[in-house]
Amino acid sequence: MKIVFMRFFPLVAAAWLLCLLSPASAWAQHLQCNPCNYNFGNVQVGDSSSYSIQLTNTGHKTLSIFSKSKIGQAFSFGNFPLPAKIKPGASVQLPVIFTPTAQGYTGGTLTLTSDDPNSPLNMDVAGTGVNPQLGVTPATLNFGNVTVGSSAGLQATLTASNAAVTVSSDQSTSSEFAILGLNLPVTISAGQSIPVTVQFTPNASGTASGQAGFIGNAVNSPTVEQLTGTGVAQISHNVTLSWNPGDGNAVGYNVYRGTAQGGPYQEINTALDASTNYTDYTVVSGATYYYVATEVNAQGQESAYSN
Repeated sequence: MKIVFMRFFPLVAAAWLLCLLSPASAWAQHLQCNPCNYNFGNVQVGDSSSYSIQLTNTGHKTLSIFSKSKIGQAFSFGNFPLPAKIKPGASVQLPVIFTPTAQGYTGGTLTLTSDDPNSPLNMDVAGTGVNPQLGVTPATLNFGNVTVGSSAGLQATLTASNAAVTVSSDQSTSSEFAILGLNLPVTISAGQSIPVTVQFTPNASGTASGQAGFIGNAVNSPTVEQLTGTGVAQISHNVTLSWNPGDGNAVGYNVYRGTAQGGPYQEINTALDASTNYTDYTVVSGATYYYVATEVNAQGQESAYSN
């Protein structure tokens, strides 16, 4: 005698198993996001950044989105009227806006309810609020010794970080220091740098100090550059002259000076020089001079120019 055992699965259980094994594309309506997670990155506090998430109906019947909600005060929806219907295989764009109100990282969740059997659909968003900062290097410009009345220039570098910085004006706290080379207003992109020149023109001997300030939308505005330098007095120069006497009848001599060989010459002594020596204290460093002398006798007669 042979006994045969047979197994029977209820139709309900088989249908339930078939449903579990069915791909999402076999569902009547299925809402899919791309991407389902998005990070806006760094956004300046008070500004806004927009991004659109693609929503696709991968089912075979028209899908309806009934409501939308969000967690996170810095995030909002753009124009997306409800109810929204998406045909099979079609896509729509969900605009999302990030407007940070404070510095630092923040996250949020966007939620859509629809007639998708797996509704609701949750999407994670994040972003970082940043404040633009302006840095200046080096922190101090030291001009060292500069002769009174002359000028010396040094270069500094302005760098924007976190976000773009617009420098709208600059100022110096001392008339001896001048800021050159900036065509204001100027915008420096995040992570970029521009050069700026500061000129020191001392008007007196001694140590001078000041500050150069750069004013703009940076959180640390005004950004300050420390300045220092020392004015030193001009070095006095002179020319000492001597010559041989002529016929011995001179009661004095006149001294003439010119800037070209052969003249013209101008008399530089204010009275007859009784000796054959003269010192000119009115010369300027770096200039070239030519001198001649004449003899004057007791009758006031003056000789020709010496050689």
